Amino acid sequence: MTKTNAGNFFEDFKVGQVLHHATPRTVTEGDVALYQALFGSRFSLQSSAEVARKAGYATAPVDDMLAFHIVFGKTVPDVSLNAVANLGYADCRFLKPVFPGDTLSSESKVIGLKENSNGETGVVYVRSTGRNQKGDIVLDYVRWVMVRKRHAASPAPEEDVPHLPAAVGAAHLAAPAGTSFKGFDTAASGSPHLWDDYEVAEKIDHVDGITIEEAEHMMATRLYQNTAKVHFNQYTEGKGRFGRRLIYGGHVISLARALSFNGLGNAVLVAAINGGRHVAPCFAGDTVFAWSEVLDKAEMKGRADLGALRIRTFATKDRPCGDFPGPKEKGYEDGVILDLDYWVLMPRR
Repeated sequence: MTKTNAGNFFEDFKVGQVLHHATPRTVTEGDVALYQALFGSRFSLQSSAEVARKAGYATAPVDDMLAFHIVFGKTVPDVSLNAVANLGYADCRFLKPVFPGDTLSSESKVIGLKENSNGETGVVYVRSTGRNQKGDIVLDYVRWVMVRKRHAASPAPEEDVPHLPAAVGAAHLAAPAGTSFKGFDTAASGSPHLWDDYEVAEKIDHVDGITIEEAEHMMATRLYQNTAKVHFNQYTEGKGRFGRRLIYGGHVISLARALSFNGLGNAVLVAAINGGRHVAPCFAGDTVFAWSEVLDKAEMKGRADLGALRIRTFATKDRPCGDFPGPKEKGYEDGVILDLDYWVLMPRR
């Protein structure tokens, strides 16, 4: 009997199947520092324990996307070890803050299957849940991934594609309990612009660009214990369709979030991801730029200190975003690699 894990192939998944993922991961200050070194995020709530304490936290919370990636990474050996590509996200809610010292674990439920027309791959839909050491759900999300079949001749399962909401309703966004952002220190954050200052349909070019190095994206992938071969095994990927390692899509999301600081500097928390598409592959050596559009604004029930902005951020490679490149009649303009629709929470005046 083999003692190694080759990962699940498309025909191994069944709708309703529950996958309990190894290995629980305790988040440390070292993880936070390494994440900062990899992405350079400058949001003051996650950067300063003093800013966080003034808002009512015991200390600075972990960056929301770091928590997401750690929970995501747990799922890879069971869900996407044999993936061709991660295709998208939906219905993702960040429900509780994560702090250094918290231990995160994950489980997933298969909620949909669809074989592709080539008969060699299929799409697997899972709802993954991340919990802390107390059993509290810290985040919950759906993703779908294209997975290789073990044998092309294997019979296709009955097609079952889940219905997913177009967006998380503002009423379902969770604000951190026991906090207050009244009088938020905009001098410390480096931005004077609060929730009240943004308008629906406003577009923001985040101006800056970040070039991805080979070592950085591999280090980030290992930080999350993401074992997908497409991201770090050049021996296998050198023989694949691109001839090189593909950068984990979450790496691009984190870069886009970090870049968005320039224009959205007081978007202190990610509350939800409504949907996301990795439009095109990204590789080491590419320079990532980003721009955002405000899709919606919402007040938070019972919170006069916080408001929600629904943001659509596009990331590009080797293309500055002064002309706001995005979707066109069919597909996307050249250079677009990410289309992410999400809610952020921002202090109010």
